[in-house]
Amino acid sequence: MDEADSAASPYQGLRRYEMSDQALFFGRDSLVKELYALTAAHRFVALVGASGSGKSSILRAGLIPALRDPEATGPAPATIRICTPGPNADSTITPLLAPANTNGDTFLIIDQFEELFTLQDDRTLQNQLIDRLLTACTTDRLRVLIAVRADFFGHCANHPGLARVVNRAHLLTSAMSPQQLRAAVTKPAAAAGLVVERALTDRILTDVATEPGALPLMSHALLEVWRRRSGKTLTLAAYDAISGVHGAIAHTAEAVFANLCESEAELARTMLLRLISPSRDGADTRRPVARSELVADERQTAVLEQLIAARLLAVDADTVELAHEALITAWPRLRQWVTSERDRLHEHRRLTEAARTWEDLDRDAGALYRGVLLAVAREHFLAADGQPVSELNKLEQDFLLASVFAYETEEKEATRTARRVQLLSVLLIVLTASALAVWVTWFLGREHP
Repeated sequence: MDEADSAASPYQGLRRYEMSDQALFFGRDSLVKELYALTAAHRFVALVGASGSGKSSILRAGLIPALRDPEATGPAPATIRICTPGPNADSTITPLLAPANTNGDTFLIIDQFEELFTLQDDRTLQNQLIDRLLTACTTDRLRVLIAVRADFFGHCANHPGLARVVNRAHLLTSAMSPQQLRAAVTKPAAAAGLVVERALTDRILTDVATEPGALPLMSHALLEVWRRRSGKTLTLAAYDAISGVHGAIAHTAEAVFANLCESEAELARTMLLRLISPSRDGADTRRPVARSELVADERQTAVLEQLIAARLLAVDADTVELAHEALITAWPRLRQWVTSERDRLHEHRRLTEAARTWEDLDRDAGALYRGVLLAVAREHFLAADGQPVSELNKLEQDFLLASVFAYETEEKEATRTARRVQLLSVLLIVLTASALAVWVTWFLGREHP
């Protein structure tokens, strides 16, 4: 089925619902009302929920349309700005703190706020940005709403000011009731002139009732069932054909891989692993990256486009990311890759950041790897012939080779210096011995004329 046909689906699959999808967004009316009331009463609000609880869709297809509703009773926003922190949170968020040059408040919505913790390791920089955010709320015409994953909620307590305002106003995205889930299944189909078999609805509700973070899995399964619809009917038979909620993502992903040759599959594997921030003690998360970090030639671009067309990846301007974190756990192949290469992925993330810093400093030699960092990088990312492995991009390869060259140059210079010192030591010994011999000869000559 082509992309144009897929775009007409009443279900978004792994992708979030956008503002333009308001007419297809069902089941969250009561939660949106609660969130709207909090944003009207407080200048800083946190929406907290598990991965897969639909926070991004609630913000875009639920809250923002409510804020823009001319009949709304709350404060009308002068402007609404929405962003995700990304790897450069300061440059992303700080420009958005300035109030609009109009009457009324600016609403700043920061989705995936946990990226401030997962993509920024410097605690000082984290705290400085949070300080600016809190100050702007008190001195400017600004209201802030952050959406943060529940398993990162505790990180907010590390900043006393952030903990204080979050304690005053936060909302948990509760699990959807059976009635709400039924609406999320049947009403988008009805809006598109389709019918969902009652047996299918009942099966889906049973499958997701006790499954935490199951909304993206359900939405993706419904998208796949829609693709296999019988006339205007979404059937239980189609649902069974894709192995239901838990097998739909793997079914889609494996179908993509089946169409790739061996070299293309390796490129896809490298891309997918780049889009994950591995955790040492918690859940793995998405890692949005610039397209330029992923592709450098036509073959890579072609593979990337296939992953995007299958809705496994999402694109926002020049940024690429996994369509949803559910992909990490629901696709066995990807989960196994991450599990088996967790330590190596940590080192790759470290190498990527170091290479970026080196580039930002005009490739200053002082920013190159040395010591233990270089030894670990050589073990993981240099092949037997001394060349970088193919999964490193051009910048990372240049950085690693420059680090190795600098190290070997220093080692050669150290060896030459050691040899010079050794030679000088030998000469000094010889000269000392010669001088001593001359003295002894002279002394003995005086004693026995």
